[in-house]
Amino acid sequence: MEITKVEVLIHVVRGHRVMLDSDLAAIYGVMTMRLNEQVRRNMSRFPADFMFQLSAEENERLISQIATSKIGRGGRRKLPLVFTQEGVAMLSSVLHSPRAIQANIAIMRGFVRLREALSLHKELAVKLNVLEGRVTKHDENLEAVFGAIRKLMEPPISPKKRIGF
Repeated sequence: MEITKVEVLIHVVRGHRVMLDSDLAAIYGVMTMRLNEQVRRNMSRFPADFMFQLSAEENERLISQIATSKIGRGGRRKLPLVFTQEGVAMLSSVLHSPRAIQANIAIMRGFVRLREALSLHKELAVKLNVLEGRVTKHDENLEAVFGAIRKLMEPPISPKKRIGF
């Protein structure tokens, strides 16, 4: 699996970067039910900071973000489990197929690339602050450039769709 495909499957829940059990099962080539079955048989390997179950509210938010199946259309019977980077690494100890090993390597690389991208973003912000501090108040053109760069660094705001006519 390509690393870029893995990166879009990483979500932030409760301040942790996690992956859904269903996404991991698809990557590993097993049914979600079987993946969760192996995890539950080996619960001592998955403490709360490696894996946790989503609340109903968190699940609803994720459904609206990633457009998963609607309730009543086949969906899930249980709330999904999510795995942190450490939990994904631990999955390799319960899933032993060659495909699971290769998938685990791709997932670890995806987490690392995401961490590097976030680190680079923070470094750029710090450097921009230092440069901005050097600019004198009289140089309006440079201040405009810094303002434009700051706007580009902000996450995009998705327009809200209006309900009704």
